[in-house]
Amino acid sequence: MRGYRQLPFLCLVGALIINNSKQHSHSRQCNHIHPKDDQVLPSVFLEDDLEQHNIHRRDLQQENQNLRIIFFYDNSVYRLNKEQYNLIHQTVLPTALEYWGQALRVKRSQNVIRLNRKCKDNQVFYKPQSKHPFCKVSCEAATMCGEVRVPEEHLEPCRICNAYGQNCGVVGEKTSGPGVRDADFLFYISAMETQRCQKGMTVAYAAHCQQESVLDRPIAGHANLCPSSISLKPQELEILLSTVKHEMLHALGFSVSLFAFYRDAMGEPLTPRGENGKPKLNEELQTRQWSDITIRKEVRTKFVRGGIVNKTVDVVVTPRVREEVRRHFGCDEMSGAELEDQGEEGTALTHWEKRLFENEAMTGTHTQNPIYSRITMALMEDTGWYLPNYDMAEPLKWGAGLGCDFALKSCKEWMDDRTRKRMSIHPYCNKVKRDPLETECTEDRSSVALCNLVNHGNILPPHLQNFDTIPHINSSEVGFYGGSVALADYCPYIQEFTWRSNNVVIRGSHCMYSENQPNEDRNFALEEYGRGSKCFEHGESMWEERSCGQVRQWQHWGSGCYMYHCAEGRLHIQILNHTFTCFYSLQEIKINLIWDSWLHTGSILCPPCQQICQPQFEQYGETCRPDSTVPADHIYPEDKLTCGATSINITYSLLLTILAIFAIH
Repeated sequence: MRGYRQLPFLCLVGALIINNSKQHSHSRQCNHIHPKDDQVLPSVFLEDDLEQHNIHRRDLQQENQNLRIIFFYDNSVYRLNKEQYNLIHQTVLPTALEYWGQALRVKRSQNVIRLNRKCKDNQVFYKPQSKHPFCKVSCEAATMCGEVRVPEEHLEPCRICNAYGQNCGVVGEKTSGPGVRDADFLFYISAMETQRCQKGMTVAYAAHCQQESVLDRPIAGHANLCPSSISLKPQELEILLSTVKHEMLHALGFSVSLFAFYRDAMGEPLTPRGENGKPKLNEELQTRQWSDITIRKEVRTKFVRGGIVNKTVDVVVTPRVREEVRRHFGCDEMSGAELEDQGEEGTALTHWEKRLFENEAMTGTHTQNPIYSRITMALMEDTGWYLPNYDMAEPLKWGAGLGCDFALKSCKEWMDDRTRKRMSIHPYCNKVKRDPLETECTEDRSSVALCNLVNHGNILPPHLQNFDTIPHINSSEVGFYGGSVALADYCPYIQEFTWRSNNVVIRGSHCMYSENQPNEDRNFALEEYGRGSKCFEHGESMWEERSCGQVRQWQHWGSGCYMYHCAEGRLHIQILNHTFTCFYSLQEIKINLIWDSWLHTGSILCPPCQQICQPQFEQYGETCRPDSTVPADHIYPEDKLTCGATSINITYSLLLTILAIFAIH
């Protein structure tokens, strides 16, 4: 059986399992539990804060202002096994730190960071004449940031007043700790198997714990890595790294607990403040309520199977986000970028809407190839705290240029409109897994993929039913079918997957990992996985293996991973160290190659050269040559099977082969 690779951030590892003819979804979302208002300690005053308000944007433009993040380990990190510790300490955290350090610039503090202590029962006095808060009667013995106890040397001294707010002063150690120099954000890291780690298969979680006092920028946060979910498999490193980067961004600003503190380009609050200097409290969320010029509720009219429904969504309407999302979709009607409206607390409102931003890393569940786009960078700029390096953003291909219909209508309406016009419904799909199994390629050709349209075992809510009819499915059962990703409104799309046997992952479908290479006796299409490999579609006919005594046909075909190179204005696909040159788009190249005593026959379809090679050619001032017919003198490699004079006894091994590989009954 097979499972789609759906690994939610923070977070929770989930998968869509396809078990024989029965299909069901195991979908778990990122559950970023934001700190409640009483869990965030009073803001920290930095000596140079007062200058910040007037020169904030000018200073951000200066060079060498990259965000300085410093990690501090709890003792639990050192209790990881040697391999896990080395992976976290030498690869994951340094890579994540380097990425955000280069991607975000900040007004650099010239002062030492010292954090405030936690007060007993969170009871605090603020004195107009003092830049520091005072605890009522006593400070807590320990000040925690998440699961980590903040070191004494990072803290201000304990300042208290009596129960009436009088006789205020410092108790205990009279001097401040040395604090932390040359830093803009303190990150406290633990590695504990907490209760939250037991929820699903949580990889990590993080949040901020203190902010500075003038611009409200978070300056300290925590992250906990769940030891049981730290995989050492090379193909899982991408997921682990992306999860840590994702969680760091929640602590730096992308969080429902920080929206109300965003500022404009001049440092002015986007949300009005009360007499206590804070936005009003949202009693339901137990966090500060943001204004409509930050996030606004809007009503979308959607056409679904049951008719027309009105759906209320939350939209980030800040200037840079609005500009980037309009440019991405090619839709000037958009007021901003939708936030996720499904999932538990911590998934909704604090991630991008999965249906619209499928593989953007700040959606609520990981499905494939996570990237940080210009839209996420724009949000970080609209916090008022950072100036992003947009060169660090990666292109988001999902939905790019598809216009207002794609961005504002339901996926059902999009698919129906395209079908009526005899146009492709891409990036959506309507193929249910069936025999013969036909795979495709993801849009960026990074993986072999399948349409994630599955039977959920129960009728979906009417407003989430996206089909009137589905090929090969009885009309009475259509309501049971939808995409495997609930956060994407059950819209079905092409998705990478894993091969499983007895619920054990055998290999994945991502082309770049050599660990996903098929076994030699099952590599019927002569695939080669590894760096420098991409997914290419097969031709119409099934692949076949032929020896002098046997023929094996394979009912699984459609796409595969192959090495390639770009040279002399052409795309060249490499199979078994042979080169097959593409001369025009959708050219079908016949493959006849002997490997391991079998003659493998099939075909490969050439994609447009511009799709694969143009970015590489542009680096050297070259370009893809125009499509042309195959030159008469061009010879493609071709092997022929030579057998003895005796007749060949041909047998066909269909079902047995499929059972061996895919465990399909």
